[in-house]
Amino acid sequence: MESKLSRRSFLHSVSMLAAGTALAAPLTGFGMNRKMRVVLVGTGVRGISFWGKRLVEQYGDLLEFVGLSDINPGRLAFSKQYMGVSCPTFVNFDEMLTKTKPDLVIVTTKDSTHHEFIIKGLEFGCDVLTEKPLTTDENKCQQILDAERKSNKNLIVGFNYRWSPYITKIKELLQNKEVGEITSVDFHWYLNIHHGASYFRRWHGVTENGGSLWVHKATHHFDLLNWWLDSDPEEVFAYGALEHYGSNGPFRGKSCRSCAHKSNCQYYWDVTKSRHDMNLYVNNEHHDGYTRDGCVYRHEIDIHDKMSAQIKYANKAVVNYSLTTYSPYEGWKVSFNGQNGRIDAWLDIPFMSKDNLDQEALHAAEMNQNLDDMNQEPLVVHKNFEKPQFVNVVSERGGHGGGDRRLHDKIFKNPDAEDPYKHSAGIRDGVMSVLIGVAARRSIERNAPVKIASLTDLKPTADRS
Repeated sequence: MESKLSRRSFLHSVSMLAAGTALAAPLTGFGMNRKMRVVLVGTGVRGISFWGKRLVEQYGDLLEFVGLSDINPGRLAFSKQYMGVSCPTFVNFDEMLTKTKPDLVIVTTKDSTHHEFIIKGLEFGCDVLTEKPLTTDENKCQQILDAERKSNKNLIVGFNYRWSPYITKIKELLQNKEVGEITSVDFHWYLNIHHGASYFRRWHGVTENGGSLWVHKATHHFDLLNWWLDSDPEEVFAYGALEHYGSNGPFRGKSCRSCAHKSNCQYYWDVTKSRHDMNLYVNNEHHDGYTRDGCVYRHEIDIHDKMSAQIKYANKAVVNYSLTTYSPYEGWKVSFNGQNGRIDAWLDIPFMSKDNLDQEALHAAEMNQNLDDMNQEPLVVHKNFEKPQFVNVVSERGGHGGGDRRLHDKIFKNPDAEDPYKHSAGIRDGVMSVLIGVAARRSIERNAPVKIASLTDLKPTADRS
C-alpha cells in the first residue's frame, strides 16, 4: 500500500524534476517495492528510442513496459521487437489503460493528439509524460490545464535542451546577473536543407497535425527563452510565409521513392538507405497510409518556412526571434543585451568555429544517444567599459548537446541532487512555450499583436521564481 507520505514525496519529486524526466520521479518518490509500470502511446522514432529502448537498456531494473499502443499494428509489432520488451500491444488506448493499469503514461503521438491521451491518462489516475510540444493550440492547452487541475496526478513535458551544459552555462551567467538586468534578446535558429526539409516530408508539414513549426520546433526555443529570462511572455507580433517548400516547388510527387523527378530534385531523399526507417515506417504504410518520404513540394503543405517574431515579456525584456528552415548550415545564435553588458553565444555556426561539420550528418549526431564526442564551445561575456571575456564550456555533440543523458542520469542516479538553475519544468512551462507559437500564428492571421493572456486562463507573471 502506498502511504500518504510516500504519495506526497512522489508529488514533490515530480515537481522538482526537469521536464521530460517524469520517469524517475515515481521510482524514487513513490515508496514502491516493485518496478514502475509504464505504457507508451505513439511508436514513432522518438518514442521507441529515447523513451523506449534507452529506458529498457539503462533503467530496466527500475521500470517495466506493460503496454505499447499505436493506431498502426505493423509499427507496434516492430517497436516491440526493437525495444526488446515482452509486453502486450494495443491499437485501442483505452483498452490498454484498463488492462495494464499503469503508473505512468508516456505520450509520443502526433502533436495534435497529445491532449487526448494526456487527458485520458490523468482521468484514469496516471501520471503523464508527454513529448514536446504539449499540444498545438490554445483550446487544447485550456483542456489540458482543466484536466490537470481536476486530477491529483502530474503532467511533465519532454523538454531536454535545458540540460545541455552549454545552455545551462548561459542560464548560470544570467542568473548571476553577469551583465545586469536583461533588456533585449536576439535569438536566431537555422535549420539546414537536410534537417529542415525533413519536417516538410513528414506530417509536420500540415498545421493541423503539428501546429506548424511555430509550435512543433520553436516550442523548444521559446521554452529556453522563458527559462533563461525567468519570466512569462506577454505579447507577440509575428511575420511568416511559405515561400520555399510546398507549392513553390518546380515539380512534385507523392513520395521520393515513386517520384519521376529523382534525378532533378535537390531534395530527393532515399528512405531505402535507412533500414530502421524502412522497418518502422515504409513496411507499415499499408496500415495507415502514412508516407515517411513525402514530397517537400506537395500542395497540402501549409506551414510557414520563414518565421520572425517580436516577443514582449512581463519583465519588460523584448526578444527578436527568427527561424529559417532552408539554411545551408544548421545552428543558432543568441545575444543578451543587459544594463551592464552583453552575452553572445552560438553553436554550430561554421564560420564562427574551426569545425567543418558534415551538414547531412549533423542532426543524426545530435540525436545519437551513444555518441561520446566531448569538446569546448566558447561564449562571450562583454561588460561595459571592460574587455570581452571568452568563456569555454565543456560540451557534447550527441543526445541534444548532452541534455538527454543528463536528464535521465539526474532522475535515476542522483534524483535528490540540488538544482540551482531550476531545470525543472511542468505544465506552466509547456503551456507558455506553446502559447508563444500560437500567438505568432494568430498575429500573422490578424496582422496585429496578440496578448498571451487572451489565449487561456493562465496569466503571465514577470518573475517565475
